[in-house]
Amino acid sequence: MSHKKNRGMKRTAWILSVIVVVVLILCVSFHLTTTIIPPDPGSKVDTATIAQNPQPDFYFSGNNWLQKNNCGLWEMYLEGRPFERGVINGKLSKFLMKEQEQAFVDQIKTMIPSDFYLRFLKYFIYWFNRNLDQYIPLEYQLEIYGISRSTSDAFNYIGSGYQRTLNYHSAHDIGHALQNLNLVGCTSFGVWGNRSQDHSLIIGRNFDFYMGDEFAKNKIICFEKPDKGYGFMMVTWGGMIGTVSGMNEAGLTVTINAAKSAIPGSARTPVSIVAREILQYAATIQEAFSIAEKRKTFVSESFLIGSAKDNQAAIIEKSPFKMALVKSSTDYIACTNHFISPTFSSDPLNISNKKENASVYRYDRLIQDITNESPMNYQKAAKILRDTGGLNNEITGYGNEKAINQLIAHHSIIFVPGRLQVWVSTSPWQLGKYVCYNLYEIFHKFAGLKQKTNITDTVFSISPDLFLVSNDYKRFIRFRKMRDSIKQTIRDEKAIPLTRSFIDEFRGSNPQYYEVYSLLGDYFLKRKEWGNASVAYRIALTKVVPRWHEKEVIIRKLADCYVEIKK
Repeated sequence: MSHKKNRGMKRTAWILSVIVVVVLILCVSFHLTTTIIPPDPGSKVDTATIAQNPQPDFYFSGNNWLQKNNCGLWEMYLEGRPFERGVINGKLSKFLMKEQEQAFVDQIKTMIPSDFYLRFLKYFIYWFNRNLDQYIPLEYQLEIYGISRSTSDAFNYIGSGYQRTLNYHSAHDIGHALQNLNLVGCTSFGVWGNRSQDHSLIIGRNFDFYMGDEFAKNKIICFEKPDKGYGFMMVTWGGMIGTVSGMNEAGLTVTINAAKSAIPGSARTPVSIVAREILQYAATIQEAFSIAEKRKTFVSESFLIGSAKDNQAAIIEKSPFKMALVKSSTDYIACTNHFISPTFSSDPLNISNKKENASVYRYDRLIQDITNESPMNYQKAAKILRDTGGLNNEITGYGNEKAINQLIAHHSIIFVPGRLQVWVSTSPWQLGKYVCYNLYEIFHKFAGLKQKTNITDTVFSISPDLFLVSNDYKRFIRFRKMRDSIKQTIRDEKAIPLTRSFIDEFRGSNPQYYEVYSLLGDYFLKRKEWGNASVAYRIALTKVVPRWHEKEVIIRKLADCYVEIKK
């Protein structure tokens, strides 16, 4: 009997040993497969160089500098070879990179509170992006590697500094590919010819990539003079070298708008890297198209290109499988989050996107605004970008995705490429003052600063929106805080019930917005107050609901209430 017992124990030990070995082999294999080795910079840059900090909110190293202006925007100037620029960028903005990464990680944890799913997401992204470096030009790998040498050790549990920084450049792509999360609802347009007061090209855009207010707090207006290509400016954040909005010294602008995508099978070139390459090396629309054509992307995107040399704007529509160049037969062009070319007219994803989401509605409102504000100047462009109304002036509620101004913008920006002028919004969202920069003056007057200096052109500043001093704005700010409280109450089983006065105040904080009533319906539904829940859901359905899926969810919950009431 003891002999059989010993033999059984040996067999069990052998099986466990095999399992342990297999798991170890899989772990080692995963690590080897997903680990991306940094490129060899082949440079003798002194990576131990310390950025000087002679004044509060001002840093410099050689001709490179970083400062915070009076409106709260960080401004940075960089020059040199790729790895050098990256190293200096990291040295100057190390503290901003840490704050940015913390804001990004915190927002991810808010969106995905489960530790299990967070770990799964981490390993999924590392597997998904295991070949990411193969699709990023060496020049940008070197710049990213230079920056990554200054990343915080506090996030090493996510991965190495280089691999984290590399992966963050695909965050925009993954954010709108995985279940098409409501993170990217951008709007852009261009006018020229008779639509413009002086017939010059004017570009406007809202970048509505929302990763929380903290993520948008430390925007960087980066002016970069690379050793190859054109000098350029772009709005970015700590650790990011890709482009979402920018203009180069040849008067070419590029902005990106997400379109609906299928869940990709593996990584390709992040769209922000494609946009960066266009910004650095293109001067015309055709040159921009040629650059986009040679890169494979793993999500669908619209690139709005403005060109001073062409004195017009066009849209490059690009999916993982095909692309199109959209030129307007009129003197304006509009871009939201769906494709408008014949190339994609029968594409199933584009068809469903147009039918189910807010993009077409917002596109139509944008056309109305362009028509109403023509002939346009930069002040009128700002007026369009600040528009919180709906189609035909329909009241949609503040924060609605169908509005051009959804009150979540990371930044808003206006370009007049023929004069190398650019306006960037200041907080909150696009409601604060727009400050003006002249790209020619930046590169010819402000390289090598050694003390804080105003580099904006104050004559051309755009005043803050009057909405900021309205009671509606105060109520909207209250609405955002109350919305967070209600969501927390719905999640927390032990939460104290909401008071009647709180509920009434919440209704009045943003009375035309559907989410007020859908959230109240969810609250009452959880408390099994079927009558109150059904009333709230019915009111929600009378409002402008931006996405068909959201409307379907409300209808299903309302049906559930009716079932319970009839019992």
